[in-house]
Amino acid sequence: MPLTGRCHCGRNVFEIEGGPPPALTRCTCSLCSKRGHLLAYYAPEAFRVVQADSDAVYRWNSKRVAHHFCSACGCDLYADSPVFQPGGAWDGVTRRIAVNARLLDDFEAADWPVTVIDGKHLW
Repeated sequence: MPLTGRCHCGRNVFEIEGGPPPALTRCTCSLCSKRGHLLAYYAPEAFRVVQADSDAVYRWNSKRVAHHFCSACGCDLYADSPVFQPGGAWDGVTRRIAVNARLLDDFEAADWPVTVIDGKHLW
């Protein structure tokens, strides 16, 4: 059974094939730290948007990461991102989906192990 998630107003819904993530990530970059993300990473083929009635996208800096959010309630949904290596290198192909784990249904992100990434100094 897939994991599901949705924004506060319910206009955007997604599902993920596979179980809960082994750990969550907290990034200290300027965007993630302001938004309070706890991220769960998945391969793009495991992620599916079920409903996107008010999906909006924000891109900054390199424009390589598409940060999806709900334009109605403001919840940050997920990011479609290159799999960056420490220091910012990317193979030009491999991508991942970084889901806002706080939006997953029947999942308490605060109870999950968290790894901190020093995005403030890596990117």
